[in-house]
Formats: sequence, C-alpha cells, structure tokens
Amino acid sequence: MKAAVLREVGKPLQIETVAIGKPGPREVLIRTKAAGVCHSDLHFVEGSYTHALPAVLGHESAGIVEAVGSEVRTVKVGDHVITCLNPYCGHCEVCLTGHMNLCISPETRRSKSDAPRLFKEDLNGATGPMAQFLNLSSFAEMMLVHEHACVAIRKDMPFDRAALIGCSVMTGVGAVMHTSNVRPGETVAVIGCGGVGLATINGAAIAGAGRIIAIDRLAGKLELAKTFGATDVVDASQVDDIAKAVVELTGGGVHHSFEAIGLKATAEASFKMLRRGGTANVIGMIPVGTKIELHGVDFLGERRIQGSYMGSNRFPVDMPRLVDFYMSGKLKLDELISRRIKLEDVNSAFDELKRGELARSVIVFD
Repeated sequence: MKAAVLREVGKPLQIETVAIGKPGPREVLIRTKAAGVCHSDLHFVEGSYTHALPAVLGHESAGIVEAVGSEVRTVKVGDHVITCLNPYCGHCEVCLTGHMNLCISPETRRSKSDAPRLFKEDLNGATGPMAQFLNLSSFAEMMLVHEHACVAIRKDMPFDRAALIGCSVMTGVGAVMHTSNVRPGETVAVIGCGGVGLATINGAAIAGAGRIIAIDRLAGKLELAKTFGATDVVDASQVDDIAKAVVELTGGGVHHSFEAIGLKATAEASFKMLRRGGTANVIGMIPVGTKIELHGVDFLGERRIQGSYMGSNRFPVDMPRLVDFYMSGKLKLDELISRRIKLEDVNSAFDELKRGELARSVIVFD
C-alpha cells in the first residue's frame, strides 16, 4: 500500500510502498477514506515531540472496515468508522472510572515479540521496521488497529468530515463539555483559532456559553471564529496583553479559558484571564522541556489550570453523537476544511500549517 513516511526529523514525508499485517484476534483492518492533516503531526515532523522512525504519520481519520480478528465484537466488515488515537483496554482503573482517554495499557498494541503491524519489504523479501504513529498511521491506504481504536458511525456521514471528528473536533468540543464542563450562560475565551480552537468555540456555542471570546493574530481567523459561534474577538496583534484585554472586556475575567496553540506565553495568559473560581484548560501541545510560570497569589481566588487530552473523551459514545450534531446542523465541519488533497500532496499541507493559514487540509483516498 502507499503511505507517507517520516524518515528524518525536519525532512519532507516520502511516499513509499509499505506492507501491512493481517488482523490479530482483537484487531481491525480499515481501508482509509480520509485523513486530516493536523498540527500535531507537524510537531513530530519538526521535532518538538519525538517518535520512533521511520514512521507512517497521520492520526485523524475515517474509513471502512475491511476485515476483523476472531475476537472483535465492536465493529464488523463494511462498517464506516472513525478512528481514535487513544485506544482503551476497558478494564484498567482509568477505564473503569470513566477516563478511558487516559488508558495506556500495552495490550492495545502489539508486543515487541510480535510481528509489527507495519513493515517494509525489500526485493528479497526481507522486512525492516516501520513504526505505527499514535496507534493509527492514517497517512496510508490501509490501517491496522486495535478494535478499541475505532467506532462505527452512520453511513450517511461524509468521510472527509467524519475524519475531523477523530482528533481536532473531539479535542475541542470534548475540552468544553467534559474537561471543563462549561455550563449555559458562562463566559469562555479561546486562544488560537486553528482547527482545534474553532472546534472549541463551536463546542462552547453548543454548550450554551453566554459569551465566547476568540483570540488570534490573524483577522481572517477571527472572522471565521464568528461563524463558529464567537460573540467577541480580540486581535492579539493589536493589543500588548491579551489577558488584560479579556479581563477588561468581561469586567473581571472568564469562567473558562482554552489555550489551543501550545506556547508558554499563551498558556500563562489563559490563567491570567480567569475570574475568581475560573478554570484554564491547556489543549495545545507545549513543546517538551518548556515550563510555564504563574503567580502563586492568583490561586487564592480558586483559579485552576489543567490539561485536556483528546477532550477527556469517551469516544465510542462521543463520536457518534458528534456525527449526529453535524447531520442536524449544530456542529460545523464543512468550514474547517480548506482543501481536499491526495496523499502525494501531504507536504504542501504541512507548509500550509506552518504559514498559519485557515482551517486544514484533508487527504481523500480513492
């Protein structure tokens, strides 16, 4: 099968022929139909985060089940599915207490003694290592995953929009509804209006937030944020202190802030813009080794700062619900897609992300 392979940090992905294994007892073989090009992939391309190489990248995807292992019970051949990068075992402590997004059980992955899910064959039939990226590797024509890394959805849902639910939309909407538990009428600020930030704004609107403040440096992104539900905007290129601007705009700060960029300065600002009792949620991937600094006295007002991983999801329940939200017109996905591309164009999509352009590209497979 064709796949986009990262062989060296900082270098373009290479389109190669990669071999894929057959499903084990709890595994599912999926024909990839669409894959979003997410900023999280770019973090690994640029080296902000590390991963075993060579690796087939991609982690935001949708497809059709081609084959299932002997013990698979959650999906069947022919199902349309959305994938999720955090597979869960279903019986560890975090799973049993309702936090399946935090499961890191090794049983959802193949052990080192097993044959790899992905590998490279040379002309003589010898095989070489090929790492699976975030349990998925969706920049490829096929995916081989644990059954708890995908969920079946209704078949009238378009694949290119379904793919976005697999990461950016679940991350943003989930952070609002699950991680921070935004209530109707509360105030929300979102720093960064890329794919995740726009989904966060949309999630806040669905949750009934009273005021939703979008913050970005690009006027075009701020205009787009209004279509997703932002009631106010702050142009970060025009103010010296975004936290101060939000406090003044709201008369004391917001109940919930969401940092969707992954920078030290914006993470700190997300905490500073809270009212007493408010909660800051860091969604962005802050580079490894970066530390943030906060004023200790601010905690006396019961302000909180916390991380959010994949929107604290229960994805087998959440993703089909998000599909229904889209089909009923509540969730905006069409507007997130800047263009639809072929696998061979994946590097141009990364260039688009580096330039900070609107929305995101989606790879569409024939």
